[in-house]
Amino acid sequence: MRPALPACLAVLILLGGEASARPHSLGIAALPGESTIAYDMNAAGQVAAVLEDGDGNTRGVLFEKGKITDLGARGGKHSDARGINERGQIIGSVRNKDGTWNAFLFHRDSGMRVIGTLGGPSSYGMALNQDGVAVGFADIPGGDWHAFIDDGAGQLRDLGTLGGNISYASAVNKHRHVAGTAANEQGLRHAFLYTPENGMVDLGTLGGRQSSAMGINDAGVVVGASETADRRWRAFVHDGKRMVDLGALIGNYNSFATDINNAGHVVGTVVVGTERMSFVWRDNKMTLHRGGQGLHLTNAINDRELVIGATYDRSMTAATMASNAAPVVTRGGSELLTLIGAVLAMAGLGVLYRLRRRGIEIGSRD
Repeated sequence: MRPALPACLAVLILLGGEASARPHSLGIAALPGESTIAYDMNAAGQVAAVLEDGDGNTRGVLFEKGKITDLGARGGKHSDARGINERGQIIGSVRNKDGTWNAFLFHRDSGMRVIGTLGGPSSYGMALNQDGVAVGFADIPGGDWHAFIDDGAGQLRDLGTLGGNISYASAVNKHRHVAGTAANEQGLRHAFLYTPENGMVDLGTLGGRQSSAMGINDAGVVVGASETADRRWRAFVHDGKRMVDLGALIGNYNSFATDINNAGHVVGTVVVGTERMSFVWRDNKMTLHRGGQGLHLTNAINDRELVIGATYDRSMTAATMASNAAPVVTRGGSELLTLIGAVLAMAGLGVLYRLRRRGIEIGSRD
């Protein structure tokens, strides 16, 4: 049974006055028992996706015009596909027979180009830009992993850390500015922005201990999630000057921003109990979709305003959804708080009334 919608989120949905639009399945023909997840889609409709069987084995694929191209597994049982650019290049990772991993770039015409490591056994590809510049993380000889950038010259560049042992890159823009997460001297992980001019810069938190960056657009705006002082996780937008609490527009629930496009539109996930809701922040409006009505996974938003990810009904199904579907406007500030308070009060009175009708006394026990 679906859990009851918390009152403040009910307010957000009622304010819009519209029903949520259903996502559109991409129609990837999976084998029996396989789940499909879309991670990215370019303007030509080419999709970087992952198919997973019932035993947890994964294979990265290129999906276009109804056809699946397997990216290859190099003798192992696992591969993935994390991003695709307008050239049709895919960034991903593949597991080797010996259990190590290699980041790779794939193109339909040239096949797989394996990316090296930073001296350790493995590397993992996470994102690429329109020029094919790839980022991710790789093992170093000491056993930790560091964020890297690969410009195709054959040598990975170690982006370093914020003083701790580890870092990993999640996104890169056309200027080769990289967003990701790194440990500081205290061992706490913070979102970072790396630029060739300034190196790795700590983006801070929303008052909590940790944060993580997941996306960046060509204007250098970074999105991700940060812990707050009360140990909640909130989606954030960092405009280059400060971290803005985007999750505050949703409520005091865990929210995570996963991507941003060049129009500044942000997508992500809200977790309310056992329910996952998807959100889109665009044109100063917050759109929320309940579980089963929106995407279960929101992995990306492209410049065609399509949100890319997967729905869930017993298994994952790769799907997209228009970013402007069923707008649900948050009105912010005191007006929203007043509405939330009113709904909470009404809900509380309703509960008391039903309990009284059932003859249940409300009060303390001896």
